[in-house]
Amino acid sequence: MAAGFKTAEPLEYHRSFLKENCRPDGRELVEFRPTTLNIGSISTADGSALVKIGNTTVICGIKMEFANPSVEAPNKGYIVPNVDLPPLCSSGFRHGAPGEQAQAASQFIADIIESSEVVNTEDLCIVRGKLCWVLYCDLMCLDYDGNLLDACIIALLAALKHAQLPEVTVNAETSLPEVDLKTRKPLQVHRHPVASSFCVFDNSVLIVDPTAEEERLSTAQLTVVTDEDERLCSVHKPGGTSLSGERLQECISRAQARHREIHKLIDKVAQSVKSKK
Repeated sequence: MAAGFKTAEPLEYHRSFLKENCRPDGRELVEFRPTTLNIGSISTADGSALVKIGNTTVICGIKMEFANPSVEAPNKGYIVPNVDLPPLCSSGFRHGAPGEQAQAASQFIADIIESSEVVNTEDLCIVRGKLCWVLYCDLMCLDYDGNLLDACIIALLAALKHAQLPEVTVNAETSLPEVDLKTRKPLQVHRHPVASSFCVFDNSVLIVDPTAEEERLSTAQLTVVTDEDERLCSVHKPGGTSLSGERLQECISRAQARHREIHKLIDKVAQSVKSKK
């Protein structure tokens, strides 16, 4: 009977739970799903991590390549994120060119990398004006059940902390770069941005860490990004109904608390990986 009600009237089905200050999966309104992290998941990548938030699963792999610095920033390298939402993660996605959601997610992450200064791109410069590193950060969703942005940011941050830059010298005779893969140094991650996403139901009820169905039924979505100093890095709200200043401050406070949890998780897993080496 409940399954039929959920199929026929999904919004009313969710409202029946929200009235009791809980959700269909048993969570409270401000409760995040269990979050797990694995670092070093891809042996062929220069840095990698796999994140699960509930059923939502995202893997990030980083590959490093040589590039020429831009004329405008001759002493800086590049970080290029790309989010892939293949059909295997959800029946809602199709093969072919990246869809609107994947493109928006890639741009959002690129903006966070720049605004939060997670990595100083000057650290990626090898020879000023001539040679630098470009980090291609490929983020693939393996299972989509909402809250993509939070999972992507955690996976990216953990993969960057796992990445190591090989030593590079330029041959004086040939002017060609020579890479020493045996001598590596960790990539310096200067800031640690963490995203927290929210949904609003019926313009009034606020929930955290929405599932895919909750995202579809909500009247507004919001993602808040903060760093370890509780600095606000970004507020992303793609349309929907407006939020009061009081509600926005509530979201920021919850995002700051979430940051502390995720920062501890990443440090704990990163430390366990180091101890195994």
